[in-house]
Amino acid sequence: MSFSSFHLYFDDLEIGQEWTSGGRTITEADIINFAGFSGDFNPIHIDHEFAKGTPFRRPIAHGFGVFSIASGLGVMTPPVRTVALLRVREWRFQLPVFAGDTLRCLSRVVEKTLRGRGKRGEVVWYRGILNQDGKVVQEGEVVTLIECRPLPKAGRSDVESPAVPAAVAHPGPNGTA
Repeated sequence: MSFSSFHLYFDDLEIGQEWTSGGRTITEADIINFAGFSGDFNPIHIDHEFAKGTPFRRPIAHGFGVFSIASGLGVMTPPVRTVALLRVREWRFQLPVFAGDTLRCLSRVVEKTLRGRGKRGEVVWYRGILNQDGKVVQEGEVVTLIECRPLPKAGRSDVESPAVPAAVAHPGPNGTA
């Protein structure tokens, strides 16, 4: 997939903006496929008889499988020119997810930091994964690197330089922007 004109740049995002994705229903096939892909065959995920003896009484989806599905839900909500996922600042696994649950991903811009001499910027996102009852099953903050609008070419006097609002240039951990 390449970026298109509807993909947002770093410059288009504002702190506090929020989006909620469409829904995605978790299936038993999702759980079994994630077990095969990850190698995590813990019986709490794949053994119905074993799961009857747990507090959940039935198999639960893998926490990282749910995180991965939410990552996919958030890719187009909003559609941004993401270059990389840089880190997961913090993450909480709060409630179990079962086959048949429908998840949505809530994304909110928390912080913005201009990087790469104005060519890209870091965005801290709050991500909440909500089930069909509106309960948060997982939440936390992730940091992504996003393209900025192209800078004007040097020597072009017919194009004004875009102003960089001071509110978005937060110092990084080492004190530099």
